[in-house]
Amino acid sequence: MDGTFPSICRLCLAYCPIEVVVEGGRAVRVIGDRSGTPYDGYTCPKGRALPEQHAASSRLLRPLHRNGNKATPLTSQQAVDDIAARLRSIIDTYGPEAVGYYIGTGVVSNPTGQGPGIAFMRAIGSDLVFSAATIDKPGANVSTALHGNWMAGAHRMEDADTWMVIGGNPVISKSNGAPPNNPGVRLKEALARGMKLIVVDPRRTETAKRATLHLQIRPGEDATLLAGIIHVILSENLQDQAFIGRHAEGLGQLRDAVVAFTPDYAAARAGVAADDLTAAARMFAAGRIGGAVCSTGPSFSSHGNLSFYLALCLNTLCGRWARAGERAPFPNVLLPEYTPKAQPFAPYPALGSRVLSATGLRQNASGMPTGALADQILSDGPDRIRALFCVGGNPVLAWPDQARTEQALARLDLLAVFDYRMTPTAEFADYVIPPPLTLEIPGNTQMVEWLKYIGVTRGMSVPWAQHSPAVIPRPEGSDLIDDGEFFFRLAQAMGLQLNLTYVSGAGPHLEVPTRIVALDMQAAPPTVDALLEMECAGSRIPLEEVKRHPHGRLFDTDGIRVQEADPDCAARLRLGDPMMMEELADILRDSPQDDDRFPLRLICRRVNNFMNSVGQELEVLRPVGQGNPFGLHPQDMASHGLAPGAEVVVRSADGTVRGQVQPDDSLRPGTLSMTHGFGARLSGADDRSEAGASVASLTGVAERDRITGMPRFSAIPVSITACP
Repeated sequence: MDGTFPSICRLCLAYCPIEVVVEGGRAVRVIGDRSGTPYDGYTCPKGRALPEQHAASSRLLRPLHRNGNKATPLTSQQAVDDIAARLRSIIDTYGPEAVGYYIGTGVVSNPTGQGPGIAFMRAIGSDLVFSAATIDKPGANVSTALHGNWMAGAHRMEDADTWMVIGGNPVISKSNGAPPNNPGVRLKEALARGMKLIVVDPRRTETAKRATLHLQIRPGEDATLLAGIIHVILSENLQDQAFIGRHAEGLGQLRDAVVAFTPDYAAARAGVAADDLTAAARMFAAGRIGGAVCSTGPSFSSHGNLSFYLALCLNTLCGRWARAGERAPFPNVLLPEYTPKAQPFAPYPALGSRVLSATGLRQNASGMPTGALADQILSDGPDRIRALFCVGGNPVLAWPDQARTEQALARLDLLAVFDYRMTPTAEFADYVIPPPLTLEIPGNTQMVEWLKYIGVTRGMSVPWAQHSPAVIPRPEGSDLIDDGEFFFRLAQAMGLQLNLTYVSGAGPHLEVPTRIVALDMQAAPPTVDALLEMECAGSRIPLEEVKRHPHGRLFDTDGIRVQEADPDCAARLRLGDPMMMEELADILRDSPQDDDRFPLRLICRRVNNFMNSVGQELEVLRPVGQGNPFGLHPQDMASHGLAPGAEVVVRSADGTVRGQVQPDDSLRPGTLSMTHGFGARLSGADDRSEAGASVASLTGVAERDRITGMPRFSAIPVSITACP
């Protein structure tokens, strides 16, 4: 049916409301929905390119079996049967832990597929489920485990007097540092009413340009700067002593740990003015309501867990948590009803008991360490991973040490990749399983709400919810299969029972008890609609009520109110975690040394046109020949004798890439900028191709975080030279 239909863009975690113009059964245009939504009709370029994505000639419409360079189409049922047979053989020979599962960021487009996939892994007896969470922002979950969390949630930016964003650019990357519902407008509104915005970033980002104070930090020194800010707050007695006395412990240990991080020391090491560091501390502490938010920048650099932890300590020192009587920062709508209370969730161990033999790294609060997954595939031990399901991910461009990743993928006995196009990772697959795209399947906004369980300031801070049915049919003649349906059918073929697990929280920090739903394995596979119904069972606002408002709705806008703490609550937030204090001491001992071989520092950036590698195949988003240019400050361009557009070689201790260089005066001098998610397989194209240079080719695994195993993706020492 033709017409204009409300829907939800699900290319990133903002989930913006859109309207889709349909002609002849095909989407021809996408615009922002202005029907009273809290997004103000916002859409980004990638959202407006949804019609091109659905109609792209590069799109796969049926499963493929690959044998060398030959790809043979087959039906989805043939793919299920073939993979079931090969998987049985692997499990019978090597055991269930020879099978691994990787979840990439592409699953945000259809998160219902994760439940059956993870249930399948449990059914075969393997706990080797990895995700992008441990190579993106693992510090968000690790820090809340070590510090504890606040049951009612952190303050909202919409109410804040002061707000600090560390290594985030929410104007571009929607779910990091500001509300996802049109963060640029939300920031503008907050600044107009007088909020003071502090931005810590080596680049004068789109967000930093709006800042009251921009600390243009030396890459990799986020923890140093935060320790210096905490030093100022404690030395000048700017902390909220009443809040700390009632709800926190470890102040003495934190005070001792930051005593050496004087404004002069911390500022000199971080590359900012001591007066600016002191001003930032006083500005942050002066507000009554506010928050400090860490994002991708400090996570990609060294000491990511510590940076996230110190940001939480900063919030606790200044009492930046919702109090009794205030509006709950994250009012569940499609999540279960719960009672937000003004009390802590206690800290819990960040490290689990599960150990990967190849590296000795352990499961942690953010999940299994993806940075060690290639090692586990290349291992010769008895628990070597021989089969891998890759769902919505592109490891060739996302994991560290691209050459090692490709070596690992090529060694697998079975690789099944679930993606809508032939990515560099899919080129290594035995089977490529294409799913339907977002406009062809139903969806709702529960995933945005669920972000509250990853860190403390993500998620939907207004009671907004929307449901969207499919707005266009699947392409004629296609054989697309949703991830959830695939794993259900695979379990049926292998005689397994699937039990879906629904969790509302992180670790032991649960708002309501976990639900387990046993699927009827004799029935037809559950549809996406049925899986959405299961996910939203028990939601505070029934899904059927949300469906009555096709353009979405703000529910109970007066807000859910925070309740008083339980009289017997003994939990305390931890300010002086021993592991984190030890890491602070390590920073003092390991002062960075300049290296003449690698005089620049590489930083990663994201752009509004792509969700990592998604969308790069579309000319409307990425014109032919654009590549992935390197950004360099004009001062560094001149000192290296480089002209705009010059072909250059960038080297790190772990790899080499080639590409064009362009001047970028938003960068701090001495830094080089690249966009994450670009590139091609090393054996298929070099970095001068249209694919662009890959950050993964410059990263190694020699330096990995001791808790999460995350390698360094940013603040990497590099050199740049002109090509002959």
